[in-house]
Amino acid sequence: MSSSFPQFSPVRLRSYIFRLPLVTRVVLLVITGFWIVGIQTVWDVALWGALAPKEMGFGSMYRLNTYPLIHVNFLHAFFNCLALAPLLERFEAEFGSLMTLAMFAGPLSTLPAGLYLLCEGLVFRGNTPVMGASVWVFTLVAIEAIKTYRSNPFFSLGTYKIPTWTTPIIMAVFTAFLIPNTSLLGHLCAVVIGYLFALGYLKVLAPPEKILRWVEGKMDLLGRLPHYVSIDQKTYGRYGVLPSSAASPMATENGIDMPFVGPGQRLGS
Repeated sequence: MSSSFPQFSPVRLRSYIFRLPLVTRVVLLVITGFWIVGIQTVWDVALWGALAPKEMGFGSMYRLNTYPLIHVNFLHAFFNCLALAPLLERFEAEFGSLMTLAMFAGPLSTLPAGLYLLCEGLVFRGNTPVMGASVWVFTLVAIEAIKTYRSNPFFSLGTYKIPTWTTPIIMAVFTAFLIPNTSLLGHLCAVVIGYLFALGYLKVLAPPEKILRWVEGKMDLLGRLPHYVSIDQKTYGRYGVLPSSAASPMATENGIDMPFVGPGQRLGS
């Protein structure tokens, strides 16, 4: 009798990995690299790169970009990469490699960090350091939740109809309860930024397509870089929707497992 469960296939896994677009590959490799560097005991990578309210200053602004790349151990990095890869791949296929690099090196890293620092440091007067790529996972899940809401506003749970846009919030709450030392606040900050992006409020922070096309043409990125996704190869347009079924008119509109430094928390994997 054949099993109804999907079978693991090394060939299919290898094929999937080799199909990953450029920026997604680079991000996963950098995360892996930081984990390998973190194995040694001479230099504390987590202490250096974690997002900690009381450690922020002019000379440590780099933390706004390093915290999603650093993880506390192998399992933390592995599960975050496992969750991040399909979401980031989807984003890159939609917006292009150059846009993906610009957004994740910029607003989609710094804005969740800034919101977390504001809430944790100024509102709650705490100093819980956080780190981990699940900040990007929850940001991307929030983006997908808004897209889903436009075509399928509710899902049913018994006799209750629950708005689909609440899915990432529910995930963040469950993650906080199920995974020790997980930062609910960090995940919720990521969800808020994901909502703002999906609703179009962060468009002003995105590089103009005209400039991206000029850079691509001037540097011949599509010809020189394997697995590069051009701004003109995007699937459904710059701020379009990636429908899971037939797109409706409305649809076509458009763990951070934040491990800890000292007693800190991780944004769940």
